[in-house]
Amino acid sequence: MTKSAYVALVTCFNDDETINFEATRAQVRRQVEAGNNIMCAGTNGDFSALTFDEKVRLCEEVVDEIDGKVKVIVNAGMPATFETLKLAREFDRIGVDGIAVITPFFIACTQDGLIRHYTTVADAVDTPLFLYDIPARTQNHIEPETARKLAEHSNIAGIKDSGGAMDTLEAYMAVGRDMEGFEVYSGPDHLVHWALQNGATGCISGLGNVMPKVLAKIVTCFNSGDDAGAAAAQEAYTALRVDLYKLGFPPAMVKRALWVMDPSVGASRQPALLPNPEQDKEIEAILKKHDLI
Repeated sequence: MTKSAYVALVTCFNDDETINFEATRAQVRRQVEAGNNIMCAGTNGDFSALTFDEKVRLCEEVVDEIDGKVKVIVNAGMPATFETLKLAREFDRIGVDGIAVITPFFIACTQDGLIRHYTTVADAVDTPLFLYDIPARTQNHIEPETARKLAEHSNIAGIKDSGGAMDTLEAYMAVGRDMEGFEVYSGPDHLVHWALQNGATGCISGLGNVMPKVLAKIVTCFNSGDDAGAAAAQEAYTALRVDLYKLGFPPAMVKRALWVMDPSVGASRQPALLPNPEQDKEIEAILKKHDLI
């Protein structure tokens, strides 16, 4: 199976916190040039700070810029099934390769509630649906057996695992081995190569915003049978992760690192991380260390 890399694309903002669509398009072009697919309106895309209408337009702009060159998945997940369903139908209309649905947040869910949530959305759209598990942020977790039950649905195509626990990822990959057509994408940046070796379909990585070519190299080397090359690229990728994520919340650090490289991406909407000259100097030193600027 040919493996694939997706980058959880940042959303770019102007100084007044409106979306900078042209700068976002430029980031799309940068990832397409590197050979990566795109996930938009995810955790690294500040999805929780965007309005309904902004998410719809963002999806339209990204799809238009990609113009079929690579694949695009968009996150429709919201706390309530009602709004998730409305967003998913809009994305279905626009035309994407997949609709990801992050687990509901703020609302505590039972596993039965999650099954009802995902089944309702999957029933309502033609676009393949991907489960999206990130319990540290949502406080709701898709148990592997729940994923196995959902994998039986004809329109549920896989899962993005951003939990960071290797045993959970292994359990999801076991579902993928048993259930034909159920794809598993690894979210943690340090597990890309390991996940590919152990049966993942690919990865969806936030750090790829900063190091797109290295992410692409992990996957292209693996696909060509160059496991040593993939391992070396993963080592470089992990080294940046360790240095950068020591400074704070990973999505915020990704956005700030990208801002140091290219200020057109803007800061995130408040109350996210504010520009900090001292921290930005630390980030600049890290980027220089890794030959990124």
